[in-house]
Amino acid sequence: METLRIIYQIMLRELRILRQNHIYRFCMVLFPVLVIFFFTSIMRDGTPTNLPVGVVDLDNTSMSRSLTRRLDGFQYSKVVARYPSVTEARRAIQRNEIYGFLYIPKGTTEKLLASRQPKISYYYSNTTLVTGSMLMRDMKTISTLGSAAVGQATMRARGLTDRQIQAVLQPIRVDLHQIANPWMSYNIYLSTVMVPGIIMLFIFLISSYSLGTEFKFNTSKEWIALSGNRIWVAMLGKFLPQTIIWLAIVFGYQWYVFFHLGFPHQGSPWMLVLLGSMQVLASQGFGIFAFGLMPSLRMSMSVSSLWAVLSISMAGSAFPVMGMDGALQSLSWLFPLRHYWMMYQICVFNGFHLIEAWFHFAALAAFMLLPWLVIKKIKNAMLTYVYIP
Repeated sequence: METLRIIYQIMLRELRILRQNHIYRFCMVLFPVLVIFFFTSIMRDGTPTNLPVGVVDLDNTSMSRSLTRRLDGFQYSKVVARYPSVTEARRAIQRNEIYGFLYIPKGTTEKLLASRQPKISYYYSNTTLVTGSMLMRDMKTISTLGSAAVGQATMRARGLTDRQIQAVLQPIRVDLHQIANPWMSYNIYLSTVMVPGIIMLFIFLISSYSLGTEFKFNTSKEWIALSGNRIWVAMLGKFLPQTIIWLAIVFGYQWYVFFHLGFPHQGSPWMLVLLGSMQVLASQGFGIFAFGLMPSLRMSMSVSSLWAVLSISMAGSAFPVMGMDGALQSLSWLFPLRHYWMMYQICVFNGFHLIEAWFHFAALAAFMLLPWLVIKKIKNAMLTYVYIP
């Protein structure tokens, strides 16, 4: 009972610190909430649509105009301008007025009808990878449709039925089934890694910051004395209020994206609770561990921020880890976000049993236990180190 009373007193002390220091208010509540709404709002449509493209139609026939109308009818492309030359269209791309253009040279229809294989060119900017890949697919499809239209008309004139024509033009029909994310929504697979990654960044920083400020404001000896010189009691009382706040933020984010916005999730709500709890505790464990390795406010926060930023690239959401260099594949196991992402993919997104992600579960548990490796060093630093700006 005495230990619980001491932990309670330290928690009250920590709550006073949280209330008095505006950094906690901004970094633990305001900024995480803004990040949640920012990312989920900016990609609320799922995928970008009506991307501006241009057309250079030097043929100006009914067939070339038909191709232009078909391109404009695609979901991702919107024809916003027609240019008299390739040079003008290229300058429009450089001015960021369009993302690409379709070039139909003079005599295209005539060569198609004579079966002389005319060339239809398309140009697109791949500066933005997503935009470039979408427009490339649309314009490539248009180029294919041009030859198919002529072939269809020729075979129909020869008396072939629509079924026979379809068998020649498309001998293999693709039956596409996109599992778990059939809408191809970038919001579903980017927000679910970017938002937790940034929240973990804030947890890293605040965990290191809250220990470093004990040095900075010369309150470390008072804090240790209040715990009866027991560092584990001091740490428990200090980080419990932070843990409760972080859990509220993470569970609020999960409710918002999975139940309000309707992001697909096959796992049970208890799996979401487990995943969110491990996210918070593993992040706090890493932040405390970073401070224990380098008991310096500046250095520990620098390491925490660097590790958090790198983890977004090493998680494997934007670029698969299996495609990375061997050394980077091994390094990816040292990032908590990587294991969080894999547990989410396996247990929540695809609905498999937790046993399928046991290694990632064990890795997050190991991050939670990291502070025990440096807890004595933290106590020694609190009692003997002098703050150096």
